[in-house]
Amino acid sequence: MIEIDIIKKLHGSHGDMNLDINITINQGNFIALSGKSGAGKTTLLRVLAGLEKSDGEILVDGEIWQNNSIFLPPQKRQIGFLFQDYALFDNMSVEQNLLFVNQDKKLANELLEMSELQELKARSPKGLSGGQKQRVALCRAMMRKPKLLLLDEPFSALDETMRKKLQKDTLMFHKKFNTTTIMVSHDPIEIYTLASRVILIDKAKIIKDGTASQVLLQTKGSQKFSFEGEILDIKSADIIKIATVAISTQIVEIVISQKEALNLAIGDKVTLSTKAFSPTISKV
Repeated sequence: MIEIDIIKKLHGSHGDMNLDINITINQGNFIALSGKSGAGKTTLLRVLAGLEKSDGEILVDGEIWQNNSIFLPPQKRQIGFLFQDYALFDNMSVEQNLLFVNQDKKLANELLEMSELQELKARSPKGLSGGQKQRVALCRAMMRKPKLLLLDEPFSALDETMRKKLQKDTLMFHKKFNTTTIMVSHDPIEIYTLASRVILIDKAKIIKDGTASQVLLQTKGSQKFSFEGEILDIKSADIIKIATVAISTQIVEIVISQKEALNLAIGDKVTLSTKAFSPTISKV
């Protein structure tokens, strides 16, 4: 069990604010931290890793990682940390990168086998693709047999195929070793696929905490579907108005009334919702 009760002053684009986190995480949970950039998600990971100091207390299975008188440095915390940056040693082979962390050849071979990297173990990271490097970095993070695996958007720079492969490997390691995992992500599909619990942070405070469905589904009252978007254009077509709206990576056109058009302008953030909706599903 991990008990976190910390406060840390942040200097963000919205001014000074206190990262105020008080949560308990059970062993083996897969936690996703989500929220806008600058909310404090990465800072929380760095505090847990011992890379930044904060006020308050962190206990892991009864062991004090920090309090008013104790502060364990990163090397004394049983953690694995995976960034977007691979941070591999190019002068070492793939296998040597793993053994640099822990001289356990059996574990290294098991991790490379599980992630389908066994045939590449003698190669230098310089000769690997970005996705292969990140898989090696994930294996290296697991070499410490961490109590806590920290993931800071490690898949965001990868293409869709490799991103799904890394997600699969991460979940496989998480379940195999019963590791408690905390991941920062902005990708709702990734969060829904991987996380057993989602914590939404806004302006350094927790505003939602629950399952992916409870936190991510955008519904209010009797609405069946609800999406947030931004108005790109409003134009007239005969007697109706049409709003062009960007929803994530999609751009859609919505028929709006004259009255609605009077209250809307280009650049407005809006919510699109419906109470009666019959979607059709087909393969792309």
